[in-house]
Amino acid sequence: MSHHQSSGLRHGLPLLIDPNWSPEQVVAVIELLDDLREHIWSHYETVLFDKFHSDRISTYNVMISDPPF
Repeated sequence: MSHHQSSGLRHGLPLLIDPNWSPEQVVAVIELLDDLREHIWSHYETVLFDKFHSDRISTYNVMISDPPF
């Protein structure tokens, strides 16, 4: 089964997940990943905001005179 990775990588080391994990083990892994994301975000918040802004915001100044609705 193929999954799209947000990194865009299409090859590398496979991540093997034991299909016999208990629901408790799955929840523990998800909580660990949530904690990791939270710690990374708190450490790199400003850098990440700048990166997301530069990746997602157009550099063109477009004047909008009409409301969107």
